[in-house]
Amino acid sequence: MRTLGNVLWIIFGGWISALGWLLAGCLWCITILGIPIGKQCFKLASISLDPFGKEIEYGGGAASFLVNILWFLLSGLELAATNFLLGCVLCISIIGIPFGKQYFKIAKLALAPFGARIVSKS
Repeated sequence: MRTLGNVLWIIFGGWISALGWLLAGCLWCITILGIPIGKQCFKLASISLDPFGKEIEYGGGAASFLVNILWFLLSGLELAATNFLLGCVLCISIIGIPFGKQYFKIAKLALAPFGARIVSKS
């Protein structure tokens, strides 16, 4: 069921979210200091391609908090807004609600991705 959900996810706009993460990663990798943040964006693009069957655990320390502030100001707000709006559009119909919930999960992750872990459900 997860595989079917992920295939339908990509068809119904998951690729848009993944492209946003990939673009953010490429922009961050332009500078040497931004490479670790860019690498994290590339990792998070993978959850944008197959979010069903995965959960996000939030944690982190002071360093994650500081990087999340920088991230929020420079990239996070745009990615979160895009995912939130796509989630709202999909939640208009009953069939789209599970997909909209995944967009909301990714939007929350877009606000503070550092210190978060992606865990596969069993």
